[in-house]
Amino acid sequence: MSQNQNRDFFPHEILQDAIGKSFAKSNSSLKMLAILSFLGGGYVGFGYLAYLRVVSGIPAEWGGLAALLGAAVFPICLICILIGGGELATGNMMIMSLGWMTRRVNIGKLAKNWVVVSLGNLAGAVAMAYFLGHYVGLSEGAAAAKTIAIAKAKVDMDFGRAFISAIACNWMVCMGIWFYFGSKFTSGRILAMWFPVMIFVLIGFQHFVANMFIIPAGIWVGAPVTWGQFFANMVPVFLGNVVGGFLFVGASYLYAYKHLLKEDFSI
Repeated sequence: MSQNQNRDFFPHEILQDAIGKSFAKSNSSLKMLAILSFLGGGYVGFGYLAYLRVVSGIPAEWGGLAALLGAAVFPICLICILIGGGELATGNMMIMSLGWMTRRVNIGKLAKNWVVVSLGNLAGAVAMAYFLGHYVGLSEGAAAAKTIAIAKAKVDMDFGRAFISAIACNWMVCMGIWFYFGSKFTSGRILAMWFPVMIFVLIGFQHFVANMFIIPAGIWVGAPVTWGQFFANMVPVFLGNVVGGFLFVGASYLYAYKHLLKEDFSI
């Protein structure tokens, strides 16, 4: 194997790969998108359940350590999605935008992907919140206070702050995906994606799909939160996540490295 084959990808090569993936995703069948997006929402639920289990088992006076350890286990969701197979709305906000900006994907296919994957993620995350969180009780009992506190904090944030928080969130999530594309080996991909996702959870940013799990989980455990507040929260968080993935990752790297791409997209 040559030295060139052993190295990881340079940023402009990651960009080229991501553009190719956008075209492939745009041609995915409805059935495939529905199944993989349901799985994606479910995997995010697993990540949040692991987070709740960790932080709820550590004394309150060690809150900083609890937050760190909880955030450290959450990235299992992105590992399952990217390596096991799944669709995540927030990642597709960056990938599909690249396809649209380079004219590989039309606006209709972009909209179809975002709508189908968002609905599939919603179904998967809510199913996890109800069956494992509420019915089995994994987000209740010892975890109830933390579940309620997080759900309440999410919906209490006003539109502007939720929007800005969501931008920062998907900036980090999409960087994790970007780093994943940059490695050729599974071990490197896991390590590369781990820390950006861990950071967004540790700080407490607003994530479109994660909120699909934790807010319904909070409602079912008895948080003073309504379904109307849940759906109202989805609006600024979706828009902020789009800006974070589209502008701060996709567009930024495209305009920085477009002169190094194999094709002239005349952007």
